[in-house]
Amino acid sequence: MAPARMVVGSLWWVTLLLAMQVASSAATAQDAVTARQLGSPRVMQGPMLGAAGPHGMTVWARLNGPFAFRVRYGTDRELRHARWSTEVRATVEGDWTVRSSLSGLTPQTRYYYRVQVAGRSDKYLKGRVFSFLTPPADDAPAEFEIAFGSCARYGEDRVQPIWAAVERARPSLFCWLGDNIYGDSTDPAILAEEYRRQRDVPGLQPILHSTPQLAVWDDHDFGVNDYDRRHPRKRESLEVFSRYWANPGCGTEVVPGVFFHHRFGGVDLFFLDIRYHRDPNAMPDGPGKTMLGAGQRAWLEAELLRSKAPFKVLFSGSGWSAAKGQGGDSWASYMHERDALFEFIRTKGIRGVVLASGDTHVAELNCIPWSERGGYDLYDFVSSPLAQRCTDSWLDRKPEIRIRPVWFGSESFGVMRFDLRPADPTLEYRALGPRGEVVIRPLKLRASELTNGTRSWDRKIDPIEARRRKLRTVR
Repeated sequence: MAPARMVVGSLWWVTLLLAMQVASSAATAQDAVTARQLGSPRVMQGPMLGAAGPHGMTVWARLNGPFAFRVRYGTDRELRHARWSTEVRATVEGDWTVRSSLSGLTPQTRYYYRVQVAGRSDKYLKGRVFSFLTPPADDAPAEFEIAFGSCARYGEDRVQPIWAAVERARPSLFCWLGDNIYGDSTDPAILAEEYRRQRDVPGLQPILHSTPQLAVWDDHDFGVNDYDRRHPRKRESLEVFSRYWANPGCGTEVVPGVFFHHRFGGVDLFFLDIRYHRDPNAMPDGPGKTMLGAGQRAWLEAELLRSKAPFKVLFSGSGWSAAKGQGGDSWASYMHERDALFEFIRTKGIRGVVLASGDTHVAELNCIPWSERGGYDLYDFVSSPLAQRCTDSWLDRKPEIRIRPVWFGSESFGVMRFDLRPADPTLEYRALGPRGEVVIRPLKLRASELTNGTRSWDRKIDPIEARRRKLRTVR
């Protein structure tokens, strides 16, 4: 019986392989016919790296038709000892966007890759080989940097010199915190067109090819200025967003939105959707007013309780501080929900939470002194803009505590450097300008400073801001 089983098993495998070859040949023939009709199969936007893990990477691209797409990848630049990703096919329903998953990777290893469209190298990419570095394993403490920013308006700046500075900084991950495009439309076709324009910025290409990208939205890529849950076509906006990013998740099975959790190098990152379920800014604040929606907030609380990471970053398109005041387009108009979240963090003894946001067209570093309520101080790293005009509106705003002077002299991006190797891991935040210059002086936090009963802001505040704060108190 054993030999018979072996023969049957062998025949099954042979049949499967033959079927795969026939299917592949048919697909290749189909691509050849389509190519004669549409022209050379090629990548229109991308390739762009998306969700990244120590053992896997996602590659996104947009093609010029219904062609097959796959990636050849390996640890040698010549790709002699390489493997292929599973083939995926672009569809008109997906606006010709594709995602290819690279698996079987080794942590903290340099990989090289080349994309193939319709069974051959892209004619216009000329066989270019790109590379990326996989993140550290969760159980192997390491040092790495995560960069982030917001507000990239192609119509305002088509060159966007900030990307040269990001490339020189060489972060392990780049996070987009909203207004990643200025669609300013309820028409999903316009949003998609604006994504394509932004993806074509020449200086952005090296970052897309070599650095994983994750994103959430804010008002201008959700719809129009200050938009909220009343958006009449928000489901379609969500579909466009999902096509043009390669995040590891997008809401839950029962709660729609762009929110997701991602672990990177032993740090937990929580990307929040602050538009899809958002009540109007002008609505009176109170227990019934929400920015996140009940479903997303329950998801966030459950994920925070599960997290054992020394640092937990909460990314929000809207600023966390009280700076804009009631009625403003920020958490300042949702203080009841914000404070309830912070109290949840305190009462559950959740350590290591820091905040990051964008939107304001200036770079800031503010603090919400939750140590006054028995918790620990919550720092908001604000990074904006990437490619948009800076403003002076910050002059009229009053966050709880300014830790550093505001930077409004140029575009900028934020950088968080994590070092998980010490017994007391550290996080250092700074902001950099278009020449790579430091525009927000570094702030260093130890994990032990982000525990209940710990006050730290008075040791971290810039002397200039300390004097300003004292003068305001005297007045």
